[in-house]
Amino acid sequence: MPIQSSRKLVEELMVKDVITVSCMATLREAMDLMRKHRVKSLVVEKRTDSDAWGIVTYTTILRTVMQEEGDVDLVNVYDLATKPALSVPRQLEVRHAVKMMLDFDVKRLLVASNNELEGILTMNDIVSAILEKVED
Repeated sequence: MPIQSSRKLVEELMVKDVITVSCMATLREAMDLMRKHRVKSLVVEKRTDSDAWGIVTYTTILRTVMQEEGDVDLVNVYDLATKPALSVPRQLEVRHAVKMMLDFDVKRLLVASNNELEGILTMNDIVSAILEKVED
């Protein structure tokens, strides 16, 4: 029997308290923030108002650590961040966000309005919501 999906909006599942990092922070500083806040990604701050948001993830950090042979103090977040990060509006239906994640092979989407960060939506947030629905 298929799971009946209500038309949930991104704003219903997004995390509003997003942890950000300066684009000029070192990799070590980014890793410390991730550990402190127990997150798997950080949103990279814009350098100017007209700049785009970026994102740095565990996977990106691990690749960089391997390439740099473990030197986490010489690399800035700016050098490894994915920029611009994909973003969606808060009023988008979650099913469209999921399609976008699958089409672009990403696990996180920023939620923004007028280039202002409002939250983040992760694949984990979506799967957790589905699991809660199944348990009901």
